[in-house]
Amino acid sequence: MKTRPTGIGASNANWMSSLSPKLTAMPLKHLAVPGSHDSFSFWVDEKAPVGPDQKAIVKYLATAFRFVSKKVMKKWSMTQNLTFKEQLDAGIRYFDLRVSSKPRESGTEIYFIHGLFGHKVRDGLLDINSFLDAHGKEMVFLDFNHHYAMGMEHHAYLINMLQEVFGSKLCKISVVEDITLDYLWKNNYQVIVFYHHPSAEGCPLIWPGNKCPAPWANTTDTTKLFQFLETTLGERAKKGSFHVTQAILTPRVKTIVKGLVRGLRNYLVERNLPIILTWVETQKPGVNGVNIITSDFVELTDFANTVINLNNLLLNEQDRTKT
Repeated sequence: MKTRPTGIGASNANWMSSLSPKLTAMPLKHLAVPGSHDSFSFWVDEKAPVGPDQKAIVKYLATAFRFVSKKVMKKWSMTQNLTFKEQLDAGIRYFDLRVSSKPRESGTEIYFIHGLFGHKVRDGLLDINSFLDAHGKEMVFLDFNHHYAMGMEHHAYLINMLQEVFGSKLCKISVVEDITLDYLWKNNYQVIVFYHHPSAEGCPLIWPGNKCPAPWANTTDTTKLFQFLETTLGERAKKGSFHVTQAILTPRVKTIVKGLVRGLRNYLVERNLPIILTWVETQKPGVNGVNIITSDFVELTDFANTVINLNNLLLNEQDRTKT
């Protein structure tokens, strides 16, 4: 099942710049923005050691059974098929990023990680920056929410890397309510970085993680997922922040055992994505509504278009208040 629905592709590469002026003047925290879960996991390295984000038993199995266990891990670690560039072209504007150093590797190099190691972080950031260079009115949220096997020297290396790669594109910390697309365009900002670690405190270009909470349902049941998402959305307004709605199901150990060979996509995601997308279609952005919505395998349904089109509800609401 590798077909991409109509609308997924470069047609969404400039969706932000194409929004109505009424929307570009609204706080960005009130707009609907499509994002991806474990955004970098389109490629993982089966030859590298198992990541430090995994439990001891997983590391033991990977050592004992090497090739077979890593093949299985790959099927359950990959949550995306599209590269950063392809995701950006499809309209994705929020990236969920987990990073780590490699055990027994000298230096301070940092890699993306989800069970298995992925690409170097610098390579991914350069890909994103190239897209932004070519699309001057598009912006991205980069959410560095998990850091593994990283000392202060690794954090300093990564924070410096972010400033080197993006330079003046980085949006300074400000009042969330003031951040609109118009504001970003006026200041030539294109990147908002959230960093969930105290090492970034004091850096005016790196936003604290609490400005972008992403409550996690941790369930394989869609009914429980929707109840959780609606409850957390109801609590969102009082936090005065951006907000991530994680429209994803999380496999338990027994889920993985049952679907061992088939993997995350074939066993859990494909059969539930249409139900999740139907829920997304019923949502509304705005003061008490959705903001950033993330999904696994963003190309398997018309996810990005569905989220982007929710913003039309804000226009309809404005028109009604005027009549």
